[in-house]
Amino acid sequence: MPMSRAFVDRRHAAAVLLVPATLMFAAYAGSPLPTSKPEDVGMSSERLARIGAAMDRYIDQELVPGTVTLVARKGQVVHFEARGNRDVEADAPMTTDTIFRIASMTKPVTSVALMMLYEEGHFQLSDPISKWLPEYKDMKVALPAGAERLGTAVRLVPADRPITVQHILTHTAGFANSYRGLSQAELAKVSAPQGKDETIGDFVTRMATVPLNYQPGEQWEYSRATDVVGRLVEVISGQTLDEFFRERIFAPLGMEDSYFFLPEAKLDRFAAQYEPDESKDNKIKLADAPTKESRFVREPHKYFMGAGGMVSTASDYFRFHQMMLNGGELNGVRILGRKTVELMTKNHTGDLPIWLTGPGYGFGLGYSVLTDGGAAGNPSSEGTFGWGGAFCTFFWVDPHEELIGIVMTQVRPYTHINIRQDFQVLANQAIVD
Repeated sequence: MPMSRAFVDRRHAAAVLLVPATLMFAAYAGSPLPTSKPEDVGMSSERLARIGAAMDRYIDQELVPGTVTLVARKGQVVHFEARGNRDVEADAPMTTDTIFRIASMTKPVTSVALMMLYEEGHFQLSDPISKWLPEYKDMKVALPAGAERLGTAVRLVPADRPITVQHILTHTAGFANSYRGLSQAELAKVSAPQGKDETIGDFVTRMATVPLNYQPGEQWEYSRATDVVGRLVEVISGQTLDEFFRERIFAPLGMEDSYFFLPEAKLDRFAAQYEPDESKDNKIKLADAPTKESRFVREPHKYFMGAGGMVSTASDYFRFHQMMLNGGELNGVRILGRKTVELMTKNHTGDLPIWLTGPGYGFGLGYSVLTDGGAAGNPSSEGTFGWGGAFCTFFWVDPHEELIGIVMTQVRPYTHINIRQDFQVLANQAIVD
């Protein structure tokens, strides 16, 4: 899928025009984002300009279709750019209000939703989830069978402790996943939706029949635990997760472009999703067109995954995490208390290896937490929290520097490129105070 020279030229021209336009107006759902000159908040305009050049290199090599990047410090957006195309086949340029599949960047929103109920006195982190989901009361753990059980791949033993709310928020419940551990095949059997009326509650109930990979609390294991978090929100609140998000989070924060399923009226801002073509040096090829047939749009709208599934914009996601950086409040609207935000963004996993991020990280309640910048090779401050999505979206919040960074593109898988890491370096190197 070659890109024409005309496309590349227009991409560069659009980027040049967008920088001043977005910094002056930064229109978001009818209300402006707070903006300032970078120098007013201790950042360098010249150094921030390096971000666009780096994004262009990925676009020119056809490794990503286009990007939206946002950097904010001390509550002020100082960089907000769209580059490349949101839909290469349609020759549609990327814009700062493009709507992206954010996948696992849904998890922090789901975790905040549950902690809002924590603040209302519904549970303690140490409570077993079986208080609300009784199917999780007597879990089994899959272990290697051992030489004494020839011909048997695994043996099952009782879990030696209950799965708690803290376990599911920190990915330490031991749940199986689709790519590691002894219970992959069992998880695959229950993961496929069972019909058009399937809900996340149906899946969560079936997942309770799958043996755990580890004893609860003994290992960090990325999984669909946040689907269980979302199901707890539904059971405790009496609302679907979609209703809770819309009424308790999206509407109060003005997140008018965030959904589980995108309305067809907004398809003209929906990004296409791509995948690398290994036969063509990983140049992108279309995987999911931005049409009403995309699973992020088409009906029925009943399956609301706490672990993923949202679509959103960089502006909306900035507002959500400026709320977190502010200690739970944005523009006079309080979502969480400051002490709850502090609790969520502490390391809850001790020295357990967080294998998905690598060394130097722990995990909080819905977020990775940087514990050792040297070990991680990460210039952000220790205590920085964040996460990413499977379609190559990424964010982090650095409370010490009062910095938020967000990068959005749409390619999966993305492990062959360093665009997320490069962006984090480029945002940090622009701090000059």
